[in-house]
Parts: sequence; C-alpha cells; structure tokens
Amino acid sequence: MRLDRLLANSGYGSRTTVKELIRSGSVTVDGTVIKDSAFHVDPSQSPNICINDTKAKTTLFLHYIMNKPAGCITALDDIKHKTIADYIPGNLLTAGIFPVGRLDIDTTGLLILTNNGTLCHRLTGPSWGIRKTYYLEAQDKFFDERDIEILAHGLPLGSDIVCKPAKLEILSSSCALLTISEGKYHQVKRMIKALGGTVNRLERLSMGPVILPKDLSPGEIRELTDKQIADLYDSVGLSR
Repeated sequence: MRLDRLLANSGYGSRTTVKELIRSGSVTVDGTVIKDSAFHVDPSQSPNICINDTKAKTTLFLHYIMNKPAGCITALDDIKHKTIADYIPGNLLTAGIFPVGRLDIDTTGLLILTNNGTLCHRLTGPSWGIRKTYYLEAQDKFFDERDIEILAHGLPLGSDIVCKPAKLEILSSSCALLTISEGKYHQVKRMIKALGGTVNRLERLSMGPVILPKDLSPGEIRELTDKQIADLYDSVGLSR
C-alpha cells in the first residue's frame, strides 16, 4: 500500500496534507526518512512509521463508536439539517469514515463509524441477522405478555411485510427493551404503532457485540478497542 494512503486512511489528514508531510521529510519508515508518498508499505508487517519522531498508529480501516444525540441526521452532509459530521473530527472525515446504518433524527444512541465498506454491508445486511437492542418509551401503550408473544412470532407490517421474530423485554407498562435482527425503514416505531402505541423516546443500546458505553456522552465518539473490533468482525465472518 502507498505510504500516503495508509497515513490518510489512519486519520492523519487528507491525501494532499499527508503528501506534503512526507515531502517535508517528517515521516520515517523503519528509521529511514521517506520523501516519496508512493513508497510501498505492507500494513500486515507492522512497519515502524514515525511522524516528527513520534510513532504513528496506522491501520487500513478505522472503527469508532458514537453516542448520537437527538436533533441531527445520520448523514455527513445536508443543507437543511445538522448532521453527525458536526461531531466527527475533520481528520476522520478525510479518511473516509461513514456511519453503519442510520438512526432517525430524534433517535439517540449507538452508531458505529468505519471506512470499511465490507464490514458496513455485512453489519446492515439482513442475511447476517445482526441484533440491535433499543430502549424505548411509548405513549398510549401498556405492554403485556401478549406483546412479547406477537413480536416473538413475527409482527406483520401491512399486507406484504412481516418482521423477523423480535424480543421484547418489558421494563414497565410503557417502557421496554426491543431487540431486532433487521433494519426496515422506521421499523421500531412502526412495530410499536402496530401494537397500538407511539414511540416518544428511542435509544439504541447495542449493535451486534458492541454495547453503548454508559460514560460516552451524547455527541462524543470513541475508538473501538482491539477486542471490540475483533468481536465485530467475528460476528459477520470477517478476518481483520
């Protein structure tokens, strides 16, 4: 892989910024100053790359978690609404990071960010059955055992759509945890509406093996740990 691409993918700036950094003589590979941005490096061999004598953390792909706040859409650019890009550092945006799936503008909670398209496709593809758990509060609805049974058998949404079996854990008469394994348009809100209620608060707590940290504030992002990344890849049959 080209040295400039590896550094750009690792979040050290745009390709243009990284090329200028390399040309200035600020980058060394295994102790040798490299001024050729096209210099080939093999990430699998863990090359010792330093920028201004500080060891660089390089990776082919980035993996972050965000606690999405309410009031912004799950997009990187929009002329009408605030987006999650307002909370993402510029160096990660230039590295090509993007959200895995979508949360509605008023939905909060866990959002995985990566620049690995294959990982994103598998995490969101219905055939992989990645489970997502939501905390919800509903009005005009009193949850009971019948709701658990209906969701467990697959809830019809209209005449031609049937949801896959889902798990409902009742926390109170109007609050529950709902775990689904697909991502139809506005699915959770439509499921609760089909049960006779209206969702007035929705927060995603987990996606696959990744759980929203309790100490991650709304709008904050954090890099996933090596174990979280490994578990995430394992869940969709990928090797890192």
